[in-house]
This record gives sequence, structure tokens and C-alpha cells, in this order.
Amino acid sequence: MKFLKSIPEKIKALFFHIIERPILTALVVLLLVSMLVIALSIPFYIESGRDFWSQILVEAHGMLFDIAIIGILLYWLNENGEIRQRIRTYQNEIDDFRLWRSEESAFRTVGNIRRLNRHKIFDINLANSHLQKTNLSYVNLKGANLNSANVSHCSLIEINLDSSRLNQTNFENSNLNGASLMGAYASGANFQDAYLIKTNLENSFLIKTIFRSAQLMEANLRNSYLMGTDFENASLFKADLRGAKGLTFEQLSKAKTLYMAEMEDDIRQEVIQKAPQLIAE
Repeated sequence: MKFLKSIPEKIKALFFHIIERPILTALVVLLLVSMLVIALSIPFYIESGRDFWSQILVEAHGMLFDIAIIGILLYWLNENGEIRQRIRTYQNEIDDFRLWRSEESAFRTVGNIRRLNRHKIFDINLANSHLQKTNLSYVNLKGANLNSANVSHCSLIEINLDSSRLNQTNFENSNLNGASLMGAYASGANFQDAYLIKTNLENSFLIKTIFRSAQLMEANLRNSYLMGTDFENASLFKADLRGAKGLTFEQLSKAKTLYMAEMEDDIRQEVIQKAPQLIAE
């Protein structure tokens, strides 16, 4: 059973192996077409050889058209093969730079990320990568793996990190204004001193995440998981905390401000009773 299940993957791997090699692709196409033509022509060779050969010149005109079609097909296959080779090269370079802690490696990795984005590749493996002090604004990393990556002091304006893995990732002092982190897994991530104005963190996992001194004005934290999250000295002006799981008064009491923040009624009442200065103008 295991062998049968592996057959489609092997066929797919063989197909990509062929189209990534132009000469091999041409030979395979030639072999297949030749076998088909010869197999269909055997009866004519035997029964009416002279008449058959007299018709070859007539069919030669059609052959010119066939060559054009096959040429286009070969070009398409080769072009796709080259694209796949380029994508693999970009991914390999990211792997090569993964543990290299230097400014050069960071900027070269960002260059490869943008090239992969141009090929509609978003779920990139960037775990443990060094991206400090780079510009990743407007980049799409939906579903990417940035676990334990260093993305501190970066420009990440309106970056798409939906459903990405950001566990233990360092975003300290980075600008994530307008970014989207819907459904992201960011447990233990460090957003200290980061700017997250109008950032969308809805349905995200922020367990024991650090937002110390972060700017979360108008941030969307609806239905997120906030067990043990650190909001010490964080600005939650107009932040949306409705439906947040695990959120306690003790966490919010350490915030810089909760003015105009939206939250569940029970927590709001506790804030009004114990720390009214947090919601005061």
C-alpha cells in the first residue's frame, strides 16, 4: 500500500526532472512522437508503400505547423523548468544564509524573499533567519515559518503574516503599522518597543508574548489567545480586546493606557473599579 501511495509523487518528481533539462525534454518529446507516428504508419508501409510515400510531401506542409506547435510546447516546458530552477536557487540561498548573522546575509535573504514573492511563493521557511534592520514592508509571508528569527529594528509596514509561525521571533523595536497577523502563531514572540498601530492580530496565538512598551493603538486583538501576555507600559488606545481568551485584569493593569479600548464587560468593570486612570482621557 505504501508503494502505491508513493507512485504519484515519483511521477511528479520525474516530470519536473525532465522539464528542468531542455535537451532531455526535447529527446523525450521526439521519442514519443516518433513511436506514435511509426506505429500508426506500419500498415501503409506494408500495403501501399509507393502511394504512401507520394503523400508525404502533402503532409509535409502540416508537419511545418506541427513543428511550430511542438516548438511552442517545448518553449513553455523549458520556461517552466527555468522558473522552478530559479525558485529552488532562491530557497537554497535562504537556507545558506540562515545561521549567518551579518548585515550582508540579512539583505540578501530579503532580496530572495522579494524574488519568491514575484513568483507567488509566500510560505517561505525563514526559521532562525537573521533579518535585523531590513525593509520587509508590503511583503507577503502568509503561512511562512519565522520561528526564532531575528526581525528586530525592521520596517514591516503592512506586511502580510497571516497564519504564519512566529514563535519566539524577535520583533523588538520594529514597525508593524498596518500589518496583518490574523491567525498567526506568535507565542513567546518579543514585540517590545514595537509599533503595531492598526495591526490586525485577530484570532492569533499570543501566549506569553511580550508587548512591553509597544504601541498598540487601534490594534485588533479580537478572539486572540492572550494567556500570560505582557502588556507592561503598552499603549492600548482604541485597541479591540473583545473575545480575547485568557486576558486578565492583572495583565491590563500594567498597561500605559486603555483609553477608548474595547473589551469584555466584566474586565471593563474591574478596570473601572480598580484602575480607572487607565481608561481616563
